[in-house]
Amino acid sequence: MNILNKPDAAHAAQLIAFASTLSSATIPQLAYDNAQRCLLDAIGCGLFGASQPWSTIMAKQMFAEKSQGASTVFGYNATLAAPVAALCNGTAIHGFELDDLLPAAIIHPGTVIIPAVLASAEAAGKENEVSGEKLLRAIIIGYEATARISLAMGTDASHHGFHKTSVVGPVASAIAVGCVLGLDTAKITCAAGIAASMASGIKSYVASGGGGMVKRMHAGWAASSGVRAALLARDGFTGPSGAIDGRYGLLDVFGGKAADPESLTRGLGESWAINAVWFKVYPLCGWIQGVVQLLGTMRDELNQGKPLAPDQIKKVVVGTSRFAVNGNSNPVPADTMDAQYSIPYCCALALTGDPGDPRAFEASGYNDVTLHAIAARVETRVDDACEAVYPQRFGSRVQLHLTNGDMKEALTLDPHGTPADPCSDAELTAKFKRLAQLSPLQIDSEAIIRAVQQLDAGASLHELSCALNPP
Repeated sequence: MNILNKPDAAHAAQLIAFASTLSSATIPQLAYDNAQRCLLDAIGCGLFGASQPWSTIMAKQMFAEKSQGASTVFGYNATLAAPVAALCNGTAIHGFELDDLLPAAIIHPGTVIIPAVLASAEAAGKENEVSGEKLLRAIIIGYEATARISLAMGTDASHHGFHKTSVVGPVASAIAVGCVLGLDTAKITCAAGIAASMASGIKSYVASGGGGMVKRMHAGWAASSGVRAALLARDGFTGPSGAIDGRYGLLDVFGGKAADPESLTRGLGESWAINAVWFKVYPLCGWIQGVVQLLGTMRDELNQGKPLAPDQIKKVVVGTSRFAVNGNSNPVPADTMDAQYSIPYCCALALTGDPGDPRAFEASGYNDVTLHAIAARVETRVDDACEAVYPQRFGSRVQLHLTNGDMKEALTLDPHGTPADPCSDAELTAKFKRLAQLSPLQIDSEAIIRAVQQLDAGASLHELSCALNPP
C-alpha cells in the first residue's frame, strides 16, 4: 500500500495508545512467562557477549567518558547512565548471533528492548522504583511494537539492504521505555517521533571480505537511541506525531509501496508477539539453524554423533529461501561474522565439529583448511517449499552425499527453538548457564535465575541488579 497521501497516523496512534494504557489484567499469563524466558535468555547472551572484542572496545570507550548512572553493564562491576548502559548491553546481547528472533517480522527484539527497559528501570532509582511486573509488561509491549512495526514495514527494506533490527529498534524501544518511565500517550508519541529520526543500519556485513564488528553495534545503538528519545520526550522535547505511518514516516521511507500500516493494529490485544519468539540453539544466523540441525541428526545416525571424516563427504546440497541463498553462500569466511553467516562453513562444521561451540567461529576455525575444503563441496539452491513459506518460516532442505554412494535427505520448515518446535525451559536454563559461565565477571547464575523467576511474583529489580553486578 502506498501511504504517500495518507494525511494521518491513525494506526500508529492506536498502537501507542494501546501500549501506554495497557494494564496487567489484559495480558495473558503466557506472555508474562515468555517475557521472563526472553529476559533470562538475553541476559545470558549479554554476559557471554560482554567478553567479545567488540563489546570490550565499546565498554572501554563508554567507561572512559565517565557517564554517571545506576544502570548495570553486563560483565562489569560498574554502572553507567541508562543510554550508555543500553548501548553496551545491546551490543553484548547481539554480540554472537545467539539472541532471540521473531521469524515473520525478520527482526531481533530482545537485543534492543531488554537492554533499553532494564537500563531505564534501574536508572529510575528507589524514589520511582519500577516493579518486576512493570518491567515484564514493558518487555511485552516492546516486543509487540517491534513485531508490528517491522511487519508493517514489509520485506522490501531487508531486500534493499537495511537491517530492520536497527531501523525499527529505536522506535520500538522508545515506546517500551516510555512505558517504564510512565509517560502518557502524547509523550510516548513524541518519543517515537524522535526515535524515528535515529533509525539506521545497513547490512554491508553480509558481503564477502569480512563483516567486521558493526552488526554487533546495531542493536546497542537502537536500544540507546530508544532510551535517549524517551528521556528527551519526558523532558519536553517534541517529535512528529506521524513519524511511524504518516507521510515521510518510517513505513513510507523504508517500506515504500510494500508498507502495510494496518499491521500496526491488526489483531491488537488478541495475539502477542512475545509468544512467537524463536530462541536460537546455535551461535549462527537464523537462516542456517535448520541446516545445522538436520546435518547434526544425519551425523548422529551415521556415526553416533562423532565427526565424519572429510573423505566420507562427497558433497552437501542445501535448499532454502532465495534470500538466504543470495546472502549466505560465501564458502570462505574472512572473520567471525562471515563464518556465522556462511551456509557452506556451517555445514562443514556441523559434520566435523561442534557448531554449538562459540569457539568454532574464532580464527582457528574459519581459517581451517580442512573446513574450507568441505565448504567448497557445499551447493546452495532455492527450494520451492522453503521459498513458499519464507519469511513466516525458515525452511531448510539438506542432501548429504557420501563418497560410498549413499545419500541422506531431510527437510524442516520449523527449526528447533521456534514456536512450532520450542526449546524446553530446561534447555533455555542450560543455555543460560553455559553462557553465564563464560562471562568475564564471576557471577552467581542461580541467583540471576531466581531473580528473573520472581519478577512476576511482585519482586523488585533490586535482587536482579545485585546478581548482575555483585559486590
